[in-house]
Amino acid sequence: MKSLNIIIVNWNSGNQLYDCLKSVKQTKKDSFKLNKVIVIDNNSADNSLDNLDKINIPLKIIKNKKNKGFAAACNQGAKDSNSDYLLFLNPDTKLFDESLSKSVSFIEKKENDNLGILGIQLVNENGVIQRTSSRFPSFKNLTIEILGLNKIFKNKFYGHFMKEWGHNNNQVVDQVMGAFFLVKSSLFKKIKGFDERFFVYYEEVDFSYRAKKKGFKSYYLSDVQAFHKGGGTSEQVKAARLFYSLRSRILYSFKHFSKYKAIIVLFMTLIIEPFTRSVYNLVLERSINNFKETTKGYYNLYKDLPNIFTEIKKH
Repeated sequence: MKSLNIIIVNWNSGNQLYDCLKSVKQTKKDSFKLNKVIVIDNNSADNSLDNLDKINIPLKIIKNKKNKGFAAACNQGAKDSNSDYLLFLNPDTKLFDESLSKSVSFIEKKENDNLGILGIQLVNENGVIQRTSSRFPSFKNLTIEILGLNKIFKNKFYGHFMKEWGHNNNQVVDQVMGAFFLVKSSLFKKIKGFDERFFVYYEEVDFSYRAKKKGFKSYYLSDVQAFHKGGGTSEQVKAARLFYSLRSRILYSFKHFSKYKAIIVLFMTLIIEPFTRSVYNLVLERSINNFKETTKGYYNLYKDLPNIFTEIKKH
């Protein structure tokens, strides 16, 4: 029987973490052995770690004295793991009865030897399927996003998120969402885990791209479901969410695009996109609050440019 470690990165998730771990306890485990559930807390300031010891699961809690970011915390949780599989799970998820057992059974099939990463169908509280898979970012689809064409002409222009696909069938994809990210431990070790230069966002995209270059595919399994709230704790800090997303996009571009294309993405992100986002906020959304959050996000991005350029030089 194959073994599994579950790794959950927590940051001020409130009662969601307790509910997530309770669902881990209740889900079927007939096709694998659950070695350990590891919660890495990134210096939360709420009550999200309270009462977790009352849940009867093999639980280990690591408390960081500062927020190390998602990628670094995931690597921290996976360190020295001897399980066959690693499941990176968001605290705003709840597993259903067969979320784990069917997932492990599927990826264990002999014909799926070349699958390195598995994601499942995620639904919200109303049972609506979330469109969570993505294409790998390219110069073309990032340009479409920066210009806002995917928002204005939704049926004609597509960014790297696969919003046009209903996610109601099984298929190989470029990348599955990190909310439920089942990985073969051998692959995780082979490509040396997540790139910690991505504080949050794009770390699973980068991981999936590097996995594909090693010959491993990512697969979306619609036959299995789990609940996902969506937005998670990042809803608390929309400006920060925008900042980290843009920051990671720039780093990804310099890591995987030609230098020429990466510089153009940088220019469009810093100069053109603030305007297109502001127009979208004020004209189409008619939201002053969203405009303010956009302004804050870009202010933080400009302020962090020296650090971003330092990270780029490391590539």
